[in-house]
Amino acid sequence: MTNRHHLLVHGGTFAAVGDSGDISGVRGGSSPDGLFVRDGRHLSRWQLTVDGAVPEALSPVAGGDTARCVLVPRGGRQEPPAYAIFREQAVGDGSFVESLRITSNRPVPTAVRLAVTADADFTDQFELRSDHRTYAKSGAVRSRQVLDDGVEFTYRRGEWQSRTTVTAEPAPDAVEETGTGARRLVWALDLEPHGTAELTLRVVARPHGERRALRVPRSPAALNGQLLAMEGRFVEGVAFPTGWPELAAACARGLADLAALQVPAAGPDGKELRVPAAGAPWFLTLLARDALLTSLFALPYRPQLAAATLPALAATQATATRAESVAQPGKIVHEVRSGELAHFGQVPYGRYYGSVDATPLFLVLLGAYVEQTGDTGPARRLEPHARAAVGWMLDHGGLTSRGYLVYRADQGGLANQNWKDSPGAICGADGTRPTGPVMAAGAQGYAYDALRRTAHLSRTVWGDEKYAALLEQAAADLRDRFQRDFWMPRHSFPALALDGEGRQVDALASDAGHLLWSGLLDKEYGELVGRRLLDPDFFSGWGVRTLASGQPAYHPLSYHRGSVWPHDNALITLGLARYGLHDEARTVAHALVDAATAAGHRLPEVLAGYGRDTHAEPVPYPHACVRESRSAAAPLALLTAVGGA
Repeated sequence: MTNRHHLLVHGGTFAAVGDSGDISGVRGGSSPDGLFVRDGRHLSRWQLTVDGAVPEALSPVAGGDTARCVLVPRGGRQEPPAYAIFREQAVGDGSFVESLRITSNRPVPTAVRLAVTADADFTDQFELRSDHRTYAKSGAVRSRQVLDDGVEFTYRRGEWQSRTTVTAEPAPDAVEETGTGARRLVWALDLEPHGTAELTLRVVARPHGERRALRVPRSPAALNGQLLAMEGRFVEGVAFPTGWPELAAACARGLADLAALQVPAAGPDGKELRVPAAGAPWFLTLLARDALLTSLFALPYRPQLAAATLPALAATQATATRAESVAQPGKIVHEVRSGELAHFGQVPYGRYYGSVDATPLFLVLLGAYVEQTGDTGPARRLEPHARAAVGWMLDHGGLTSRGYLVYRADQGGLANQNWKDSPGAICGADGTRPTGPVMAAGAQGYAYDALRRTAHLSRTVWGDEKYAALLEQAAADLRDRFQRDFWMPRHSFPALALDGEGRQVDALASDAGHLLWSGLLDKEYGELVGRRLLDPDFFSGWGVRTLASGQPAYHPLSYHRGSVWPHDNALITLGLARYGLHDEARTVAHALVDAATAAGHRLPEVLAGYGRDTHAEPVPYPHACVRESRSAAAPLALLTAVGGA
């Protein structure tokens, strides 16, 4: 998000508003504004005017769970503002509530005409991305109906139907047409000398398929109270480090964000669950890799995230081959979308399986959950799903036929299907992209860990010694192959990937730190890698760069070729600690905590790769998610790795 927009998040709902609380509805750009539920924009315009003019922000919206600002009429020094408007907004589950208090600054009675112009274009989020794609929507119809206390906007396209209802208390004196499809709610207010009038507006979004009766609180303050109580319950009981207050603050901020970022899902038995969404604004939905890593980071502190994520992913596990969604039997879903374009198959992401690493990470989390909690119930209930996931790794995933997990570019979806999934992210040191199937290094580490953990479950929970021995042998063979094929003696470092011909993709990348987390490397190799990641070309002072500087492929403002990702660094820190490199682990942890402290204790999705030696403050990445679940959970991983040191 840019500074122009401020994000309010509650579960699967978010609003992006401007400095004055308005929504412009402008299409395009990196961060369009609006009220969004289930990938659809349910408010595309929300503009306040007084006496026909747009007031200016005397005190603009600041960060927080509630948007508060103070507005005054535009004017100069010689004309003190005739009134002040105190505006407060908050979002709930499928709702948006605003209170307006207008106070006269005049000693005489004053009449003002206050209006809120509202519209709902029901645009799918994929239409708002800056990739210049267009989508045919034949037969789509938008309608508006004036209510006694507001207006209702409706969208229909075939069987698809969505609604947005705007109501006000007191009811508007009039609802006017604007000539654009928007409607203007108008109040004629008579203010006593220095008097005040108050209004409350409530917006309820009902996306397609919504059948719940939503209860909307009476005010933003009440709604914010609910959110604060939910955040408080999520933070309560976690033992924060007393000797490192900055890490404690980052952990508390991260847990509060995780409370707000939970979205609904269902288990194999239809049970309703709440799982970590990937992040806002673009990914307020279930992305398996993000939910799995978030749950792993939070596991020692909030195991309920893992307890929900595992059955939610089991319920969406593929059971058949479908080329259009890259589905194969046993594969764990990558992304779940419920918007209009996904519903009609115009984007492949309704259930999209373009991930090489979600399946092994599912097994890693299942094994880690049992180890951490001692609760074997999920491992028993999900045994068929776990065995199917192993089957996918061995068969369709490529472990048996190619010796490694393999992915191929998907023309309709993702070219890269590991965590560095942007185009060109997997490359040689000179930026050259590999050809043919790709075997990404990090995914092999996850596969190794998954095989070992599942072998342990097989032996201790399922009572299948033969299967356990098979998986342990497969893991040992993978480790031997990897160190033979990926290790680059000239660099004393593993390659980022192998291409379709088995040639090394030789960029020096942070993915090597994931191999430490997974335990794939021998101790000698692991120590070499861990120390190398702290050299100045990798370590920016704010964290480890995704790609070491000095390589032609490096760019400090590239999404995956030189930036600094908090969750990537959290995995690296856990890996450094695993290999006994505790000083290095503390160095990375302190860098991340310093970056969080500089941003109100909240870690963004990604930072630019500029060095701390030349930039005293971390430089933001321009299109980062402001709230991202993996980054929110990253301080918890740091706490696990280094304690309160």
